[in-house]
Parts: sequence; structure tokens; C-alpha cells
Amino acid sequence: MKTFRAFGPTIGKTKLSKKIITILNNHIDKSQLSKKNDYSSKLASQIKNEIKIPKAIVNKSLSKELIKNIKNYLNKSDVKKIKEIKIINLWVVRQLKNEYNPIHYHEGQLSGVGYLRIPKDMNQNKLVKNKKFKTNGTIDFINGQTNFLSKSIYNLNPKLGDLLIFPNYLMHTAYPFNVDGERRSFSFNAKILFKK
Repeated sequence: MKTFRAFGPTIGKTKLSKKIITILNNHIDKSQLSKKNDYSSKLASQIKNEIKIPKAIVNKSLSKELIKNIKNYLNKSDVKKIKEIKIINLWVVRQLKNEYNPIHYHEGQLSGVGYLRIPKDMNQNKLVKNKKFKTNGTIDFINGQTNFLSKSIYNLNPKLGDLLIFPNYLMHTAYPFNVDGERRSFSFNAKILFKK
């Protein structure tokens, strides 16, 4: 896992196993959006299709890998005396053309996002072609204010299998894109219990 401080809070970046990508994609491909699993009303997004993943699937198939990565992130951030890490919730975001996630933050102490599917040419902007900086479909992390030699925005272009871990209070946003396809990701929140 690589960790970096773009402007203050530490962001961790690593790769998901193919197993976790397959488990989540298979579950979502078989799922129908229903009142029982619709998570969109609890989220800030302007995205129609957000599905809560049942605790049984999280505990059986996902939490071990996520907790291992969280421990690695905390260790690289010099956080010690961890008693337990609990995944509070986990959901999948099926972002389609023109949908977006406004600036927001999460609950818990740590949050993460993993990328399960990326549309081809997602960063291309059909409306404006002369821009060097392409933000379509990217994620921005925002902290503090811009200053001399201090940026307040860190832009990241997600790739299939990327897993990002960051403090829950770190504001972030996911930009819309204007190509056909699905930008599928999952997000989670975690709580850390420390030894006394």
C-alpha cells in the first residue's frame, strides 16, 4: 500500500484482489434494486442506483481483505494499539452518464472506495476538447484552503481495482462523465477500537 499526504490527511492507495471484485460484481449483477437494499436515500449523491451490501456478505467475503488493508494503512500512518476494526456499512454505487456525487464526508473514523468497473474513455469530454486537465469521472479530495505552496484539492483518476482509504472527515466528490457505461464502485465506513 502506498500512502501519501496530498495536503494533510493521509490517503492510502492499494489494489483490490480479483476475488473481491468478482464477488461484488456478481452480487450486483444478480441484484434488483428494491426498498430493502436501496441505499440512495441515505447518501448525498445524485445517483439513482446505490445498493447496500448485506452484513452477511461483508462479514463472509469482504471484511477480512478490507481490514487487512486498513491495518496496513494505519500502520503506515503510525497508528498503533488497535484492538478491533469494524466495517460499519458497505454499499455499491452504480454511477451512470451525467450522474455525480457532490462534496461530502462520511461517518465512522475511516472510509474507503474501491473501483469495480470503469467505462471506456470515461475521462473524455465530448463537449470541451481543449482541456489538459480531464476531470470527467475522477474523484477529488478537498481539505483546507489553497495557499502558497499548499494545495487544497487532490484529483485522482480511478483505475479498475484501486482501493482508496482515508479519514472519514476528508471531503470528496465524484465528477460526472458523459460517455455511456457504468462507473461501479463500492464505499465503506469503518470504526476503530483502541487498546487501553
